[in-house]
Amino acid sequence: MRILTALGAALLGMGIVSSASAADLPRREAMPTKAVPYVSMYNWTGFYAGVNAGYGWTDGFGDADGFVGGGQIGYNWQAAGSPFVFGIEADFQGADLSSSVTGAGFTATARSNAFGTVRGRIGYAWDRAMIYATGGWAYTRTELSITAPGFAASNNEWSSGYALGGGIEWAAWDRWTVKAEYLYIHSGDVSVTAGPFTASGDYSTNLVRAGLNYRF
Repeated sequence: MRILTALGAALLGMGIVSSASAADLPRREAMPTKAVPYVSMYNWTGFYAGVNAGYGWTDGFGDADGFVGGGQIGYNWQAAGSPFVFGIEADFQGADLSSSVTGAGFTATARSNAFGTVRGRIGYAWDRAMIYATGGWAYTRTELSITAPGFAASNNEWSSGYALGGGIEWAAWDRWTVKAEYLYIHSGDVSVTAGPFTASGDYSTNLVRAGLNYRF
């Protein structure tokens, strides 16, 4: 009986010592979790205006090519968290696209010297980069001039058609974006008379241009 009592006392003492030893051990503190910084995505919503310049070539009235340049204004809307961008844009271009035909002492020159568009745009954005398609109404100014010894006549007409195209745009800075774009512009029916001569028909303009926009 005394042996059992002594064993119990020894075991109890060992338990107390073990508990005390465990309490004395240093505790491992949990590592603090680092908060993931929130990076806001670029949003394309807002008004913008800018300038553009490029190269164009025509089909009809002879094949002509040359410089085009002008300006644009528009508005984009992008819902928060959505990659889709919807917008509308209007532009006006000056151009130097002309072709000439000479025969029997006469020189006839057809020139497309101005045009503009009002188009819708739909884009898909990856943060600061966006690809888009565009289309809408176009209007063009065509001039016909005839010259000969002792004779000169000229006239111009505006015509209505459509524009289709697409491009890519990149927000290089917070308020400035740059773009590259292709447009196909169909003039519709054109009839221009200068003196005894008349030029008529449909023609189209292909346009490749670069642009710079400022967002308000």
